[in-house]
Amino acid sequence: MKKFDETFSPDIKEYIEKNMQPGDIVMVENLRFNAGEKKNDAEFARNLASLADIYVDDAFGAAHRAHASISGITGFLPAVSGFLMKKEVESLGALLENPGRPFVAVLGGSKVSDKILVIKNLLKIVDILILGGGMTYTFLKAQGYEIGRSICEDEQLQYALDMIEFAKNNKVKLMLPVDVIVAPQFAENAESRNVGIDAIPADWEGMGIGAGTSELYINEINAAKTIFWNGPMGVFEFTKFAESTKKVATAIAESKAVTVVGGGDTLSAIKKFGLEGKFSHVSSGGGASMEFLEGKELPGVAALLDKGNGT
Repeated sequence: MKKFDETFSPDIKEYIEKNMQPGDIVMVENLRFNAGEKKNDAEFARNLASLADIYVDDAFGAAHRAHASISGITGFLPAVSGFLMKKEVESLGALLENPGRPFVAVLGGSKVSDKILVIKNLLKIVDILILGGGMTYTFLKAQGYEIGRSICEDEQLQYALDMIEFAKNNKVKLMLPVDVIVAPQFAENAESRNVGIDAIPADWEGMGIGAGTSELYINEINAAKTIFWNGPMGVFEFTKFAESTKKVATAIAESKAVTVVGGGDTLSAIKKFGLEGKFSHVSSGGGASMEFLEGKELPGVAALLDKGNGT
């Protein structure tokens, strides 16, 4: 393998033309070190294209970026998707276009704001939307519950109410916790209690969904034909509070449904609980997969489709 310390230069081009043999690899410097990459500069894209005969994009995780090496380069040489890109688009596309039903989406994580658009888009498609993790306390507070010192985005309270109404109007079963695990402080070995959502102490905070909620969620998961999962059900990083995420993750892994999962924390939980290889598809693109499910056009995918190369 030959490594160059530049993103592009006449020396690189000359080396490729005169020295490369079948099976050889040339690696150039990180493309984002060049200002033309993020700007999707046409001249930089043209220079990159001059180094090759064909462009293969297998970086789905970067497909939501309109950068020179992702979308710009496709204007200057034949471009096709790689195997991973193809699988990502087909797996995620199937969720939006023709999912087996019941279609259950399981969303967790700490912030509603991270998933505003994907929640709204999924409520147009799924039969059941299950919410867990820190985001649920915004929904609970919006409905008038005392949530103590639990994480909450007050600026999203109206959005939460709107989504509850949107789900009702779309005949989607939106499931929120009926009980939660709470602790007096955010700590690994903190005291814990399993309480109903109407009994959260004012000076305690939520650490995850409760046992009763886990059971309700698992019942829906077991009956599903298609499942999309993104985000933990609680503070799974602390062993004492990991059980709810573990139960839900295991139920999804053991389901006979088509299971598509994604997101950095989700992948960490899968690894923590030893569930690797037990899902139909594990998406490699955090931001890209969420934007895809929001219904947005990804520049890296659109560029390939525009060329008639497909994915």
